[in-house]
Amino acid sequence: MTFSQYKIYFVLAFLMLSSWFLADLFEPKAVIKAKVTDHSPDYFSNGYYKKEMDVAGLLKNELLADKMIHYSDDGTIHLDNPVMTLYNPDDIPPWVIKSERAIVEADKDNMQLMGKVSVSRAGTKSMRPFLLNTSELKVKLSTSYAQTNKWAEVIDAQNRTQGVGMKMTFKEPVKIKFLSKVKGRYVFN
Repeated sequence: MTFSQYKIYFVLAFLMLSSWFLADLFEPKAVIKAKVTDHSPDYFSNGYYKKEMDVAGLLKNELLADKMIHYSDDGTIHLDNPVMTLYNPDDIPPWVIKSERAIVEADKDNMQLMGKVSVSRAGTKSMRPFLLNTSELKVKLSTSYAQTNKWAEVIDAQNRTQGVGMKMTFKEPVKIKFLSKVKGRYVFN
């Protein structure tokens, strides 16, 4: 091949590189969209309130929260300052569960309560008032079961029991089991 034949290949290569550069220079840039993260909320509510009825149409529970955020990727609901009231049959006072934060699992049956947590029930003539104070409490609503591996205390009128780790069934009859470092103060009449 002669130099003039190579010259044609150089010119073609130059034109190809030039057109590629000009196309890139003058091509409109695509609109950059904000990437949605995998765990992002799909709806929320400030001043959240929900009532749930049982099959007979009686009030089963109520849930209040300062803020509710639902995440579609895992179906969880995150609550700020939730207050859940679980109603009992037979004129037994309702259970009131409060915490600083909570996560309700997608099955709507399991809750993780975080921060300062309290579970209470008012007293009656035949039943003493009840108060549980703890943190990081896991609750299974369908079986009225709660557990924590953190410090917990139960105050029952004048009696007080505390320990580390606790399992509890909060329906009649109430059953509580402390797991370690248990201390109690009881008043007998």
